[in-house]
Amino acid sequence: MMDAEPILAGVELGGTKVFVLRASGHTIQDREMIPTTTPAETLARAVAILERWHAGTPFTAIGIGSFGPLRLDRRAPDFGVMLPTPKPGWAGADIFGTLTAPFDCPAAIDTDVNGAALAELRWGAGAQGDAPSDSLCYITIGTGVGGGFAFNGRTVHGAMHPEIGHIRVPRAAGDRFSGRCPFHGDCIEGLISGPALAERFGVPGDEIDPADSRWDDVVNDIAHLVSTILLSTAARQLLIGGGVGMGRPDLLDRVRKKVVAQLGGYLPYVDDDSIERIVGAPLLGDQAGPLGAVALAMDALEGRRIS
Repeated sequence: MMDAEPILAGVELGGTKVFVLRASGHTIQDREMIPTTTPAETLARAVAILERWHAGTPFTAIGIGSFGPLRLDRRAPDFGVMLPTPKPGWAGADIFGTLTAPFDCPAAIDTDVNGAALAELRWGAGAQGDAPSDSLCYITIGTGVGGGFAFNGRTVHGAMHPEIGHIRVPRAAGDRFSGRCPFHGDCIEGLISGPALAERFGVPGDEIDPADSRWDDVVNDIAHLVSTILLSTAARQLLIGGGVGMGRPDLLDRVRKKVVAQLGGYLPYVDDDSIERIVGAPLLGDQAGPLGAVALAMDALEGRRIS
Protein backbone atom coordinates (compact mmCIF):
# COMPACT_ATOMS: atom_id res chain seq x y z
CA MET A 1 0.00 0.00 0.00
CA MET A 2 1.44 3.38 -1.01
CA ASP A 3 1.91 6.06 1.67
CA ALA A 4 -0.49 9.00 1.38
CA GLU A 5 0.93 12.24 0.11
CA PRO A 6 1.50 14.82 2.88
CA ILE A 7 -0.97 17.68 3.21
CA LEU A 8 0.96 20.93 2.86
CA ALA A 9 0.06 24.60 3.18
CA GLY A 10 1.57 27.39 1.14
CA VAL A 11 1.38 31.17 1.02
CA GLU A 12 2.57 33.09 -2.02
CA LEU A 13 2.72 36.72 -0.92
CA GLY A 14 2.92 39.11 -3.84
CA GLY A 15 2.90 42.87 -4.11
CA THR A 16 -0.71 43.04 -5.32
CA LYS A 17 -2.28 39.70 -4.34
CA VAL A 18 -1.74 36.71 -2.09
CA PHE A 19 -2.47 33.06 -2.84
CA VAL A 20 -3.12 30.75 0.10
CA LEU A 21 -2.80 27.12 -0.92
CA ARG A 22 -3.38 23.61 0.31
CA ALA A 23 -1.69 20.76 -1.53
CA SER A 24 -1.43 16.99 -1.47
CA GLY A 25 2.21 16.39 -2.30
CA HIS A 26 2.88 18.88 -5.09
CA THR A 27 -0.69 18.82 -6.39
CA ILE A 28 -2.59 21.94 -5.36
CA GLN A 29 -6.05 21.00 -4.06
CA ASP A 30 -7.37 24.32 -2.71
CA ARG A 31 -6.48 27.92 -3.46
CA GLU A 32 -7.83 31.23 -2.20
CA MET A 33 -6.76 34.69 -3.33
CA ILE A 34 -6.80 37.86 -1.25
CA PRO A 35 -5.55 41.34 -2.17
CA THR A 36 -2.33 42.67 -0.69
CA THR A 37 -3.32 45.67 1.42
CA THR A 38 -1.75 46.52 4.78
CA PRO A 39 0.43 43.92 6.53
CA ALA A 40 -1.98 43.60 9.46
CA GLU A 41 -5.05 43.05 7.27
CA THR A 42 -3.38 40.88 4.65
CA LEU A 43 -1.57 38.53 7.01
CA ALA A 44 -4.62 38.21 9.29
CA ARG A 45 -6.80 37.15 6.36
CA ALA A 46 -4.19 34.60 5.25
CA VAL A 47 -3.95 33.18 8.79
CA ALA A 48 -7.74 32.89 8.99
CA ILE A 49 -7.80 30.76 5.83
CA LEU A 50 -5.00 28.54 7.12
CA GLU A 51 -6.74 28.12 10.50
CA ARG A 52 -9.99 27.14 8.81
CA TRP A 53 -8.25 24.51 6.71
CA HIS A 54 -6.12 23.26 9.60
CA ALA A 55 -9.21 22.75 11.76
CA GLY A 56 -10.61 20.38 9.12
CA THR A 57 -7.67 18.39 7.77
CA PRO A 58 -4.46 19.46 9.52
CA PHE A 59 -1.51 20.23 7.25
CA THR A 60 1.94 18.96 8.12
CA ALA A 61 4.12 21.91 7.02
CA ILE A 62 3.90 25.49 5.77
CA GLY A 63 5.91 27.10 2.98
CA ILE A 64 5.97 30.86 2.44
CA GLY A 65 7.22 32.53 -0.74
CA SER A 66 7.15 36.31 -0.37
CA PHE A 67 8.17 39.43 -2.20
CA GLY A 68 11.17 41.01 -0.57
CA PRO A 69 13.60 41.98 0.56
CA LEU A 70 13.44 39.57 3.49
CA ARG A 71 15.70 38.64 6.38
CA LEU A 72 16.40 34.95 5.78
CA ASP A 73 19.21 34.34 8.29
CA ARG A 74 17.67 32.16 11.01
CA ARG A 75 20.30 33.45 13.45
CA ALA A 76 19.09 37.03 13.07
CA PRO A 77 16.60 38.43 15.62
CA ASP A 78 14.48 39.76 12.77
CA PHE A 79 14.37 36.49 10.82
CA GLY A 80 11.40 36.39 8.47
CA VAL A 81 10.85 40.15 8.64
CA MET A 82 10.43 42.44 5.62
CA LEU A 83 13.43 44.72 5.14
CA PRO A 84 13.20 48.28 3.66
CA THR A 85 11.01 47.98 0.57
CA PRO A 86 9.32 50.31 -1.91
CA LYS A 87 5.99 48.69 -0.90
CA PRO A 88 4.41 51.31 1.41
CA GLY A 89 3.85 50.14 4.97
CA TRP A 90 5.50 46.75 4.63
CA ALA A 91 9.00 47.47 5.94
CA GLY A 92 9.38 45.72 9.30
CA ALA A 93 6.38 43.40 8.81
CA ASP A 94 6.94 40.03 10.53
CA ILE A 95 5.92 37.77 7.67
CA PHE A 96 7.20 34.45 9.01
CA GLY A 97 6.21 34.92 12.64
CA THR A 98 2.69 36.10 11.91
CA LEU A 99 1.87 33.36 9.41
CA THR A 100 3.33 30.46 11.39
CA ALA A 101 2.68 31.31 15.07
CA PRO A 102 -0.74 29.58 15.29
CA PHE A 103 0.56 26.28 13.88
CA ASP A 104 2.81 23.69 15.50
CA CYS A 105 4.43 22.29 12.37
CA PRO A 106 7.63 22.74 10.32
CA ALA A 107 7.72 25.93 8.29
CA ALA A 108 10.03 27.69 5.85
CA ILE A 109 10.21 31.08 4.18
CA ASP A 110 12.05 32.28 1.10
CA THR A 111 11.56 34.82 -1.63
CA ASP A 112 8.77 34.13 -4.08
CA VAL A 113 11.27 33.96 -6.96
CA ASN A 114 13.55 31.52 -5.13
CA GLY A 115 10.50 29.35 -4.55
CA ALA A 116 9.54 29.58 -8.23
CA ALA A 117 13.06 28.59 -9.23
CA LEU A 118 12.90 25.56 -6.92
CA ALA A 119 9.54 24.46 -8.36
CA GLU A 120 10.79 24.82 -11.94
CA LEU A 121 13.95 22.87 -11.10
CA ARG A 122 12.00 19.97 -9.59
CA TRP A 123 8.79 19.78 -11.58
CA GLY A 124 9.13 22.18 -14.51
CA ALA A 125 11.76 23.17 -17.04
CA GLY A 126 14.62 21.78 -14.99
CA ALA A 127 13.10 18.29 -14.81
CA GLN A 128 12.72 17.72 -18.55
CA GLY A 129 14.72 15.32 -20.68
CA ASP A 130 17.09 12.52 -19.78
CA ALA A 131 19.47 14.77 -17.83
CA PRO A 132 17.55 17.01 -15.40
CA SER A 133 19.15 20.37 -14.65
CA ASP A 134 21.17 20.96 -11.50
CA SER A 135 21.12 24.77 -11.67
CA LEU A 136 18.39 27.17 -12.66
CA CYS A 137 17.70 30.89 -12.43
CA TYR A 138 14.16 32.24 -12.51
CA ILE A 139 13.74 35.91 -13.47
CA THR A 140 10.39 37.60 -13.03
CA ILE A 141 9.68 40.86 -14.85
CA GLY A 142 6.48 42.48 -13.68
CA THR A 143 5.71 45.19 -11.14
CA GLY A 144 9.35 44.74 -10.12
CA VAL A 145 12.26 42.62 -11.29
CA GLY A 146 13.43 39.70 -9.18
CA GLY A 147 15.62 36.68 -9.57
CA GLY A 148 15.66 33.35 -7.79
CA PHE A 149 18.29 30.61 -7.93
CA ALA A 150 17.96 26.88 -7.27
CA PHE A 151 21.25 24.99 -7.41
CA ASN A 152 21.67 21.31 -6.58
CA GLY A 153 18.14 21.06 -5.21
CA ARG A 154 18.30 24.05 -2.86
CA THR A 155 17.68 27.76 -3.08
CA VAL A 156 20.56 30.20 -2.87
CA HIS A 157 21.13 32.91 -0.28
CA GLY A 158 23.83 34.02 2.12
CA ALA A 159 23.96 37.37 3.91
CA MET A 160 20.72 38.04 2.02
CA HIS A 161 18.99 36.56 -0.98
CA PRO A 162 19.94 37.51 -4.55
CA GLU A 163 18.70 40.99 -5.53
CA ILE A 164 19.37 40.97 -9.26
CA GLY A 165 16.69 43.58 -9.89
CA HIS A 166 19.07 46.23 -8.63
CA ILE A 167 22.04 45.35 -10.83
CA ARG A 168 23.09 48.09 -13.23
CA VAL A 169 23.70 47.12 -16.84
CA PRO A 170 25.41 48.90 -19.76
CA ARG A 171 22.90 51.16 -21.46
CA ALA A 172 22.22 51.11 -25.18
CA ALA A 173 23.77 54.00 -27.09
CA GLY A 174 21.36 56.93 -27.16
CA ASP A 175 19.01 55.55 -24.48
CA ARG A 176 18.33 58.51 -22.18
CA PHE A 177 15.57 57.05 -20.02
CA SER A 178 16.53 57.92 -16.44
CA GLY A 179 14.79 54.93 -14.82
CA ARG A 180 12.30 54.93 -11.97
CA CYS A 181 13.76 52.87 -9.12
CA PRO A 182 13.42 54.96 -5.93
CA PHE A 183 16.76 53.62 -4.71
CA HIS A 184 18.96 53.57 -7.83
CA GLY A 185 17.15 55.20 -10.74
CA ASP A 186 18.37 53.18 -13.73
CA CYS A 187 19.09 49.77 -12.20
CA ILE A 188 17.53 46.96 -14.21
CA GLU A 189 14.26 47.15 -12.25
CA GLY A 190 14.14 50.87 -12.91
CA LEU A 191 14.51 50.18 -16.64
CA ILE A 192 12.37 47.15 -17.50
CA SER A 193 9.70 46.61 -14.83
CA GLY A 194 6.09 47.12 -15.86
CA PRO A 195 5.87 50.61 -14.32
CA ALA A 196 9.23 51.54 -15.86
CA LEU A 197 8.07 50.47 -19.32
CA ALA A 198 4.86 52.50 -18.94
CA GLU A 199 6.92 55.56 -18.05
CA ARG A 200 9.52 54.91 -20.75
CA PHE A 201 6.92 54.49 -23.51
CA GLY A 202 4.31 56.89 -22.15
CA VAL A 203 1.43 54.38 -22.31
CA PRO A 204 0.31 51.39 -20.18
CA GLY A 205 2.29 48.24 -20.86
CA ASP A 206 -0.49 46.39 -22.69
CA GLU A 207 -0.83 49.31 -25.11
CA ILE A 208 2.84 49.53 -26.14
CA ASP A 209 3.31 48.97 -29.86
CA PRO A 210 5.48 45.86 -30.46
CA ALA A 211 7.04 47.68 -33.44
CA ASP A 212 8.21 50.66 -31.36
CA SER A 213 11.97 51.00 -31.91
CA ARG A 214 12.52 51.67 -28.20
CA TRP A 215 12.02 47.94 -27.59
CA ASP A 216 15.58 47.59 -28.92
CA ASP A 217 16.79 49.36 -25.78
CA VAL A 218 14.69 47.11 -23.56
CA VAL A 219 16.03 44.00 -25.31
CA ASN A 220 19.57 45.31 -24.72
CA ASP A 221 18.85 45.75 -21.01
CA ILE A 222 17.30 42.31 -20.52
CA ALA A 223 20.06 40.62 -22.51
CA HIS A 224 22.76 42.28 -20.41
CA LEU A 225 21.04 41.02 -17.26
CA VAL A 226 20.90 37.48 -18.69
CA SER A 227 24.55 37.64 -19.79
CA THR A 228 25.61 38.87 -16.36
CA ILE A 229 23.84 35.98 -14.65
CA LEU A 230 25.27 33.36 -16.99
CA LEU A 231 28.78 34.74 -16.52
CA SER A 232 28.53 35.05 -12.74
CA THR A 233 26.64 31.86 -11.82
CA ALA A 234 27.11 29.39 -14.72
CA ALA A 235 23.43 28.43 -14.40
CA ARG A 236 22.44 25.75 -16.90
CA GLN A 237 19.01 27.29 -17.40
CA LEU A 238 17.55 30.76 -17.12
CA LEU A 239 13.79 31.29 -17.28
CA ILE A 240 12.05 34.63 -17.83
CA GLY A 241 8.59 34.90 -16.27
CA GLY A 242 6.30 37.52 -14.78
CA GLY A 243 3.65 39.66 -16.41
CA VAL A 244 6.09 41.37 -18.78
CA GLY A 245 8.25 38.29 -19.31
CA MET A 246 5.39 35.95 -20.21
CA GLY A 247 3.13 38.62 -21.65
CA ARG A 248 5.45 39.42 -24.57
CA PRO A 249 6.83 36.12 -25.92
CA ASP A 250 8.18 37.94 -28.99
CA LEU A 251 10.87 39.44 -26.77
CA LEU A 252 12.40 36.07 -25.92
CA ASP A 253 13.93 35.33 -29.34
CA ARG A 254 15.28 38.88 -29.57
CA VAL A 255 16.86 38.57 -26.13
CA ARG A 256 18.43 35.22 -27.03
CA LYS A 257 20.08 36.62 -30.15
CA LYS A 258 21.36 39.61 -28.21
CA VAL A 259 22.80 37.43 -25.44
CA VAL A 260 24.79 35.34 -27.93
CA ALA A 261 26.12 38.52 -29.52
CA GLN A 262 27.01 40.12 -26.17
CA LEU A 263 28.88 37.04 -24.92
CA GLY A 264 30.91 36.96 -28.12
CA GLY A 265 31.68 33.25 -27.94
CA TYR A 266 33.35 33.46 -24.52
CA LEU A 267 31.08 30.84 -22.89
CA PRO A 268 31.61 27.70 -24.99
CA TYR A 269 28.20 26.25 -24.10
CA VAL A 270 26.27 29.35 -25.29
CA ASP A 271 25.79 29.63 -29.05
CA ASP A 272 23.06 29.97 -31.65
CA ASP A 273 22.14 26.29 -31.30
CA SER A 274 22.12 26.01 -27.51
CA ILE A 275 20.66 29.36 -26.47
CA GLU A 276 17.05 28.19 -26.92
CA ARG A 277 17.63 25.41 -24.37
CA ILE A 278 19.40 27.74 -21.94
CA VAL A 279 17.11 30.80 -21.99
CA GLY A 280 13.39 30.05 -22.03
CA ALA A 281 9.97 30.59 -20.52
CA PRO A 282 8.82 28.92 -17.30
CA LEU A 283 7.29 25.54 -18.08
CA LEU A 284 5.00 25.85 -15.05
CA GLY A 285 3.79 29.26 -16.25
CA ASP A 286 1.96 31.24 -13.59
CA GLN A 287 1.90 28.16 -11.35
CA ALA A 288 5.64 28.40 -10.63
CA GLY A 289 5.10 30.81 -7.73
CA PRO A 290 2.32 28.87 -5.97
CA LEU A 291 4.17 25.58 -6.47
CA GLY A 292 7.27 27.28 -5.10
CA ALA A 293 5.49 27.78 -1.77
CA VAL A 294 4.55 24.08 -1.84
CA ALA A 295 8.17 23.11 -2.56
CA LEU A 296 9.30 25.15 0.44
CA ALA A 297 6.75 23.41 2.66
CA MET A 298 7.96 20.05 1.38
CA ASP A 299 11.54 20.92 2.26
CA ALA A 300 10.50 22.11 5.71
CA LEU A 301 8.76 18.79 6.30
CA GLU A 302 11.81 16.85 5.15
CA GLY A 303 14.06 18.87 7.44
CA ARG A 304 16.17 20.50 4.78
CA ARG A 305 17.61 23.80 5.87
CA ILE A 306 16.37 26.32 3.31
CA SER A 307 16.63 29.53 5.30
